[in-house]
Amino acid sequence: MLIDTHSHIYLEQFNEDREAVVALSLEAGVERILLPNIDSSSIADMLKLEQKFPKICFAMMGLHPGSVKENWEEELHVIEDWFTKRSFIGVGEIGIDLYWDKTFQEEQKIVFARQIQLAQKLDLPFVIHSRNSFPEVFQVLEENYKGAYKGIFHAFSGNEEQGRKAINMGFKLGIGGVVTYKNAGLDKTVQKLGIDHLVLETDSPYLTPVPHRGKRNESAYVAIIAAFIADILGLSLKKVATITTENAKKVFGID
Repeated sequence: MLIDTHSHIYLEQFNEDREAVVALSLEAGVERILLPNIDSSSIADMLKLEQKFPKICFAMMGLHPGSVKENWEEELHVIEDWFTKRSFIGVGEIGIDLYWDKTFQEEQKIVFARQIQLAQKLDLPFVIHSRNSFPEVFQVLEENYKGAYKGIFHAFSGNEEQGRKAINMGFKLGIGGVVTYKNAGLDKTVQKLGIDHLVLETDSPYLTPVPHRGKRNESAYVAIIAAFIADILGLSLKKVATITTENAKKVFGID
């Protein structure tokens, strides 16, 4: 069994064939699809998908750093309020993104810290978005550290030192399609870090692995990522699937 620990197949890119996408995932051995939230606008569609596939899709709740704008307090209140209504498998996706726009950098730090504190209060794992922001992310993590964290560094693209730092804080590393990109260098980092602290993800519809790069990503492609990792680490596909699946189960408490 494989688990896609990070997929946005509730987005409009899948409106025409969402059920087929889930079916193809199951055919590929991807039996669980975890759904991180983006902001208030994505909640309804995410929960609708979870309701349709209750034993396959599992929702998280969080405010994506890219959605932290002038109205961040209002957005964060919506997120926090949802945890009083029902349970979620985690808080996510949260973090800091300084790739496109640094206008709300300080607000992103505040929102990230608030959601870390929420996860700690509820004893839930959280999923970190850290694009172009490893120093800032680690700063906030260190300021809120109360013993080992539980969660995922989503779409990990850092170096060995950053990976070990995250692992030492209690995190698993989410490895997706970028590991298959020839010039990304992530394959070399994965070789140094090994399999023991990895989970698999797609970030569908984004970050599509080779040989489908440039097209829409989907959860079935976790099987491609697993096979690639098995090849570069010299492991069997079964071992990669077993270890990464167990890691995901332990983080999110799913069977």
